[in-house]
Amino acid sequence: MSSILLIDDDVNLSNLLAEYLRDQGFVVHTASDGQKGLYTFFEQKPDLILLDVTMPIKDGWETLKRIREMSQTPVIMLTARSDESEVLRGFSLGADDYVSKPFSFAQLGARIKAVLGRTGETSPTREVLEAGGLKIDFSIRRVTRDGELIVLTPTEFKLLVALIRHPHDVISAEDLVREVWGPQYANEVGFVRRYIWHLRQKVEVDPENPKYIHNERGYGYRFGE
Repeated sequence: MSSILLIDDDVNLSNLLAEYLRDQGFVVHTASDGQKGLYTFFEQKPDLILLDVTMPIKDGWETLKRIREMSQTPVIMLTARSDESEVLRGFSLGADDYVSKPFSFAQLGARIKAVLGRTGETSPTREVLEAGGLKIDFSIRRVTRDGELIVLTPTEFKLLVALIRHPHDVISAEDLVREVWGPQYANEVGFVRRYIWHLRQKVEVDPENPKYIHNERGYGYRFGE
């Protein structure tokens, strides 16, 4: 049974959402601000965090930074703003998904299951792939470049795996969405462009002149030295 930490200062929303998620079979912990959320995070070690952006004491951005300093626990940001800069900021800080308010509980529930599914997938064997100094160990989800550890979120890891499993093949944004995020994200191909940008910042030595992840304009993306 997966556990969820909901950090949101909207008490009415938190109570209703927590009740819904418990009915869906999740264990739910709640906190009304970022500071309390971090305390609960340390104590409960949840499988996933739902994190509001605008909160007193410690906002969602600061809370996410603190979480990412010590953990790759998946985080879904909840916000009333959905403009490009807000989405990019969340992804740059390590968010795994982004849901704009108002949202339906069913929609959020589907997102939660999708993110947990990406996080929980493991390789049954000690499969290791190497390409031009980049090494991926699937069984322990470890990525290194020339021996240096690269810390990726679960979504970034799965995106890299989707690309590296098809070396030199051009994969469309639509196919990447289906493979990495799932069919419920079919209308959100913008996720791919944003995540490719952030993945390059971590994986490439020079993101402006990528060695591994290439954009074939009008067609999609490919992995290849």
